[in-house]
Amino acid sequence: MEETTTPAVSTRSVGIRYGLIMGIISIATFVIFIVADVDIQGPARWINVLILAVLIFLAHKYYKDNGDGFMTIGQGAGIGFWMCLVSSVISSVFTYVYVKFIDTSFIQQMMDKQREAMEAKGNLTEEQVDQAMNMTSKFMTPEMFLIFGLVFGILFGVLIALVVGLFTQKKNPEPFV
Repeated sequence: MEETTTPAVSTRSVGIRYGLIMGIISIATFVIFIVADVDIQGPARWINVLILAVLIFLAHKYYKDNGDGFMTIGQGAGIGFWMCLVSSVISSVFTYVYVKFIDTSFIQQMMDKQREAMEAKGNLTEEQVDQAMNMTSKFMTPEMFLIFGLVFGILFGVLIALVVGLFTQKKNPEPFV
């Protein structure tokens, strides 16, 4: 009888698998927040962070369960990198398409909410609010959403993967066997 062995999983394959899942979940939560008229700049944004941390935990578990049972913190960070690269590309491209072509008033609505928040604080003059909004408007374009989504999605995601990896790592007691 022939014995077949399945190849060990790689950090990239696990990261891509869970990155696709996270990308789809990110789009779904974005659409739900838009339809429900939830302020995505408020506390609701932390829902995706929590989901990301849970998916990173599950990805680390999957890697250990389907590999040799061990995972270093570097491997955990590698899984997080691939995961966040894939999910950031998916969600950032979707957001770009949404704000550029589907709801072109989205950015202006965010700018209006931001102006209202600044004015509600009452510690800035009208001129200071105008200056702040002028500066903010330079960064509130569909293209900047795409760039910032990619860069900060990857950086923040790897940081979360490192923190989760501190708890999920399992060092091989005999690394040279």
